[in-house]
Formats: sequence, C-alpha cells, structure tokens
Amino acid sequence: MRKGHRPSAAQSGRTRLWGRHAVTAALANPERTIRKLWGSHEAIAALGLSPSHFPVQYAEGADLGRMVPHDAPHQGLVLECDPLPDKWLDELFELAAGPDDRRPIIVLDQVTDPHNVGAVLRSALAFDALGIVTQDRHAPPESGALAKAASGALEMMPWIRVVNLARALDEMAEAGYWRVGLTGHTKVLLGEALVPGKLALVLGAEGEGMRQNTEAHCDVLAKLPISPRMESLNISNAAAIALYAAATRA
Repeated sequence: MRKGHRPSAAQSGRTRLWGRHAVTAALANPERTIRKLWGSHEAIAALGLSPSHFPVQYAEGADLGRMVPHDAPHQGLVLECDPLPDKWLDELFELAAGPDDRRPIIVLDQVTDPHNVGAVLRSALAFDALGIVTQDRHAPPESGALAKAASGALEMMPWIRVVNLARALDEMAEAGYWRVGLTGHTKVLLGEALVPGKLALVLGAEGEGMRQNTEAHCDVLAKLPISPRMESLNISNAAAIALYAAATRA
C-alpha cells in the first residue's frame, strides 16, 4: 500500500487563487482542475488564453476586490479551482533520480501560517528541493494567501501531507535520508550536521519549535549560526538558509 496518505476529508470544496504568478502557474498545471476565471480585460489578454474548458468572465477591479480578502493584491485575476490531488510519501521518494539525488526534503512540524508555508514552498522551488512534507491536520489548506506567498511554487513543488509525522520521518530514514532537525537548543551548527547524501531538513513552528517526539525522530539536531543578539528567525527565512546550506554542501 501507499504510505503517508492524508485522509480524504483533509480539504474539500473549491478554493480561490489570485495574483498573476499564482493564477498563471495554476492554469499551466495539468493536475489542477479549473472551474472559473475572473479578470480585467487587460489581465486576461496578457494571459493569451486559447479556447478552454472553463468559463472566463471579465470584471472590474472593484468587483474582483470583493471576491478576495480585504486588500489582497489580486492584480486583476481571480481563479476558482479544486484542490490539487493527494500525493503519497513514497511517490516523493520515487521522484528522486537515483541514490545520488541530493535534493533535500523539507519537513514542517505544525507550521500553520499560510504565508510561512507559501514562502517555504517558494524557497524550496528556488533551491531545487525534492518536496515538502507537513502534517495533515496541523498545516494550512490550499488558499489564495498561501498560493500568493508561494508565487507559483504551489503548482510545481510536491507537497505531501501525512497523518503521522514521526512515522513519516521513520520512512525517510528507511529510504536513506539523514534527518536534520533545526533548533536553537544545541551546540551543533548546521554546516557540521550536513552529510553528502540524501537529506531531510526538519523545522518546527515559530516560537514553539519542533515537538519533542519530532526531535526524537531526527538523526541530529543543529542550529543556524545566527548572532546571540537575535533569538530566532522567521520559519521561512530559516528554511531558505537551510536550503542554501544544503545546496552548497560539499
């Protein structure tokens, strides 16, 4: 059986995306089921759409603004679509090109802010990560705010939701991944904890950090070499730095 599948009730119904990058990426994603597109004449013309199988409706900026949260930068485009299909954890392992594939996996432990998860998706795509893994119940659903923060990466970066994060980390170990948990409560620096092979970078929620059980399922705990004048970094900034370190390791 496939492993790490989220419950079928994890997200139901449709979602609305907005903004040029998020909408353009969703329209280009063959896995995304599109229901309807609203937009200004200029924004829709810039998309260069060919005849499609979903309705397109022109709308003024004020009308589009009422379709999204207050002050959301819709850039003249609002898209209604279905959530992306569920993915399985072992499908992520299968995406690795082989035993020498060094693309890291990002694991988020109870990171619930959609802007942070979106920013992590964006950094993961920028640094060519293999994918991200989150819990099913303690992670944000797909949303316009998350997709806007991801700047198109939601459609291109595999995102796996799992029921049990500790079990998923065990499966990563079985697949040959060295699991590095980021925390400030250690003397080991991130550069010292990285290995040449397969890597999983585990980050906890801002403030609380990783749960104790998550830390127990990491091979090593490491910290970023930040100044003692700053207690911690935003989770998305920490993820970007860790991804850079993984991309430039020997």
